[in-house]
Formats: sequence, structure tokens, C-alpha cells
Amino acid sequence: MGLISFIKNAGEKLFKSEEKREQEKAELIAGHIRKFGFDTNKIQVAVDDDKVTLSGSIDTIDNKNKVIVTAGNVEGIASVEDRIVVVNPAPVTPPPPEKQFYTVKKGDYLSKIAKEVYGNANKYNIIFEANKPMLKDPNLIYPGQVLVIPPLEK
Repeated sequence: MGLISFIKNAGEKLFKSEEKREQEKAELIAGHIRKFGFDTNKIQVAVDDDKVTLSGSIDTIDNKNKVIVTAGNVEGIASVEDRIVVVNPAPVTPPPPEKQFYTVKKGDYLSKIAKEVYGNANKYNIIFEANKPMLKDPNLIYPGQVLVIPPLEK
């Protein structure tokens, strides 16, 4: 839980004008999250100016992180406040550690990011897979986009 920063002028263009009411923006963001196949029945979305607050519950830490970056990678959104609780319906091994986030810079590409965070450019597909379905092609990332960087499996 916490506040994750995003670049306000980068991301999916959901809002046709800045004059949309916060409730309309929240509905557009919830629809955007659903578009990527995430269940939003137990997630509430609220917008206050350029900040999105996500609350409720979700099934896995992986889906939680993907929902956060999907909501934050929207033009006009500068931060996402995470109030989502992960609930596991059955006893399982402890959840994996929180994934880190990476903001794409000009000139970045997935293998360059993999080299930076993992020390091995060939591990770019791990980053790509962790960010599906938001990413459809490993060659299509843009500056300001925030990506989930999962830990390497031991």
C-alpha cells in the first residue's frame, strides 16, 4: 500500500477534455482496467484531480500491481494511491515480495531495462510477461510509462 508516482502527460488518452468530472474519470479508468481483463467488482476507483485512489480487494499481488500500473499509465494521472488488499481464498505459501516499478525513460527498451535491473538483457521477456496484457509487443513502450519489474525466480 502506498502512493505510486506516474508522469501526468504520458499514457493512454482516456479523457477527451480536462473538464470531465472526477466521477466520470473514475468510471473511464475502471473501464480501462476491465479492458485488460481484470475484475473490478471488488475494486473501487476514485479520482481527485490527477490522483487515482484504488481500494477494495483482489486475488493476487501480481494482479494488484498490474491494476495499479494500468490505472496510472493514463494521461492526466500523476499518482495512484494503493489501498487494495490482496485476499487469498485458500491457504497458500507466502505471497512473493512486492514487485518494483520502473518508469520508462527516452531511449529505453525492454532488453536495456532488463540489463539494468537484472544484469542480463536476455531477461527482457520476464518484464514483458509481467506487464501483459497492458503491453502487446515488447518493442512498444514509451517514455513515462510505468512497468512492473518482477523479482527473478531463484
